[in-house]
Amino acid sequence: MRLLVAAATLAISLLPVPLTGTAMAAELVMFESAACPYCRQWHEEIGGIYGKTPEGRAAPLRRVDIHAPPPGDLGETARGIVYTPTFVLLDAGREVGRIQGYPGEHFFWPLLQNLLADAGLATQ
Repeated sequence: MRLLVAAATLAISLLPVPLTGTAMAAELVMFESAACPYCRQWHEEIGGIYGKTPEGRAAPLRRVDIHAPPPGDLGETARGIVYTPTFVLLDAGREVGRIQGYPGEHFFWPLLQNLLADAGLATQ
């Protein structure tokens, strides 16, 4: 009986455990440049309220300067990004979609909502 309990305990301890923290969370990564007028426009129109929206809660914003070396966890994602701003939706560290450029707030929200819906991320 002890052997059976020990084997069961070992088996349970070897089960994969979901990771917590940013590795499993969705996030919207904004690749930007200080010289980019569209980045400034996004910050003026959306930046101040983004975190308070359902979209911002579903995918918090992370800003990355396109001219700086990318953070280690974004090395592959950052390859090929030329235009600013480029918004990359990550879910569990995996790219699920992107928006290149900023077409204005009336177009940005539906584009982002479509990305979130395609990724199965609830915004309510």
